[in-house]
Amino acid sequence: MSEMINLVIDGQAVEAERGWTVLEAARYYGVDIPTLCHKEGLAPYSACRLCVVEIRRGNRSQLSASCSFPVQDGIEVLTNSARVQKSRKVIIELMLASCPNSRTLQCLASKYGVTKIRYKSEDRGCVLCGLCVRVCEEQMGAGAIGFFYRGTGREVAMPFHTRDELCRECGACLYVCPVCELPCQGPLQPGELCNACLDTLQIEAFPCRE
Repeated sequence: MSEMINLVIDGQAVEAERGWTVLEAARYYGVDIPTLCHKEGLAPYSACRLCVVEIRRGNRSQLSASCSFPVQDGIEVLTNSARVQKSRKVIIELMLASCPNSRTLQCLASKYGVTKIRYKSEDRGCVLCGLCVRVCEEQMGAGAIGFFYRGTGREVAMPFHTRDELCRECGACLYVCPVCELPCQGPLQPGELCNACLDTLQIEAFPCRE
């Protein structure tokens, strides 16, 4: 029988199995925590930090990515505190500055109250969430794409920017990409926020821009 861990999530005392993450425990009890780089079947990556929560133990607290933080006895988890809301909005702003026309990010901005982007907008066509790299390696068993360079020059590509023979053109990378999709269909200028999207159109996958 699995050992149970006692913790508090948003004021409710709950139990979770040892080995679960805070994200798994919260979702088990119906608590909504947004994610972008997290996907069932892939190892936790904690790249986007969108799943940030506030972890309290006694008088100490910290912001952590819930997708990789293991449940622990006695901790209190706040999924929507003022600190969490502020951090989450900044994260969405930064991602939108990199991919202003991503429909997924536009919808996240609407849902979590982001009404402006305070950072310089430069459409890079990638938020470096790592979903494409991980699904290619972990689920497709190919490892045809990866991360290259560091810092502001970091990017996802095939080795030497040429088609790798390991690539089977399965399309899995496009399927999970939050940017390679039908752009936001609102009457927007590049970089604007819709903040009122009805979100009625079905997402369709399209190749990334080169």
